[in-house]
Amino acid sequence: MDEAAGRKAVVGSRLLKGKAAFEPEKAIATATRTLVIGPYLTRAGMEAARATPGLRGAGARLEEAVGLTQAIDLTIIGAEVAPIRLIRPATYLGGGKVEEIARRVAAEEIGLVMMDCALSPVQQRNLEQAFKAKVIDRTGLILEIFGRRASTKEGRLQVELAHLAYQKSRLVRSWTHLERQRGGFGFLGGPGETQIETDRRLIQERMSRIERDLEEVKRTRGLHRASREKVPYPTVALVGYTNAGKSSLFNRLTRAEVLAKDMLFATLDPTTRAIELPHGLKVVLSDTVGFISDLPTQLVAAFRATLEDVILARVILHVRDIANPDTDAQDEDVRQVLTELGLGPAAQGRIVEVWNKADLLAESERARLAEISARRQGASDANRAPILVSALTGEGIDTLLAAIEARLADDRQSFRMTVPAGDGEGLAWLYREAEVLSREEAEEGALHLTLRAGSEAVGRIRRRFGEGALTPA
Repeated sequence: MDEAAGRKAVVGSRLLKGKAAFEPEKAIATATRTLVIGPYLTRAGMEAARATPGLRGAGARLEEAVGLTQAIDLTIIGAEVAPIRLIRPATYLGGGKVEEIARRVAAEEIGLVMMDCALSPVQQRNLEQAFKAKVIDRTGLILEIFGRRASTKEGRLQVELAHLAYQKSRLVRSWTHLERQRGGFGFLGGPGETQIETDRRLIQERMSRIERDLEEVKRTRGLHRASREKVPYPTVALVGYTNAGKSSLFNRLTRAEVLAKDMLFATLDPTTRAIELPHGLKVVLSDTVGFISDLPTQLVAAFRATLEDVILARVILHVRDIANPDTDAQDEDVRQVLTELGLGPAAQGRIVEVWNKADLLAESERARLAEISARRQGASDANRAPILVSALTGEGIDTLLAAIEARLADDRQSFRMTVPAGDGEGLAWLYREAEVLSREEAEEGALHLTLRAGSEAVGRIRRRFGEGALTPA
């Protein structure tokens, strides 16, 4: 192996280790004693920064940060809010707070400090030097969780792409030997390129390969989607904040056994199953990755191929944990991500809001929400009414299935037709192709059916039974 190739192999093998400046071989996995810090702007700080106050309080935000940290089995030694009036360019926190945390880190032998904010590379490096411990920000932690949970090849590619995009701006943390590698031959070689430039080039090459692989994944998903459209089965997608109960609801509707835990980001890899609605219409139900506040933009971009099922779904079930005190804030976060995906106000007609975890509500609160849901379902805009359900007990599931049917019926027409006696094959075909609303048996043995079908299915029915087979209901 020549010198250049050997150097490239060494750089490539070290590139993804994320080494801290003070202790190169220390990895997150071994830094299990963890301190969680919530550096949140005070009201005065938000006014000075002209930031919009969020719906969450500092306590709720810190609690979520602790939940994220526990999602990768780290030992939480402590968690505290660090109110700040001004974000410091060098360390994010003020000097006094940095010294206070450093003393606690040393006294309690803490190996990892999780900062619930987005740190710049310089801020992260300076805090690591001050704390003498590994420092990770919210974006890095979420990427770490995704990296551990992704189980399919597609999921691993998406996470690696997001991680490389994040790491590309942090190469300054990984290397202290920034001397130039001499180019050319002999003593008169040119300046060559710095180690950072080499690393950045290798990362970009790897990112380009992953993007090509993901394009192939996107093409394959498109073929699968096209084959489903030919059947055709409408797609119904589940979205919602992480841990809102999407996978539990998916299991309840499909009788599947998808992993469902009381854990942030328990599900990463998308799962699809066919289900049959009460009147016989089959749909494809798709469970997707959960959203979260301040979801890294790298992940939204990387998971775009996966989330295309949401973008193209005929019906989107927005699952909310209605028993969570921060349910309204979570609702805003989910809608913001949907907007980033291109599902703005024009897509609201496709969204059915599902109020999940009704079993965790107090009886009075459950009755109040049930009354709100029932009142809206009886109004003129019934399609926009939220559905109160419990994926655990099955409460409200029949109402939810009826709501999905009603939403799908918006662009479907109702017809009457008669199936001759003895045409069992034709009757079975109709049940597969259309939604049979009612059937009456005539004296001569024929069946009078009321059907609901989309324009494509109507064309197939007329080709199968003749142009005059269908009459408007």
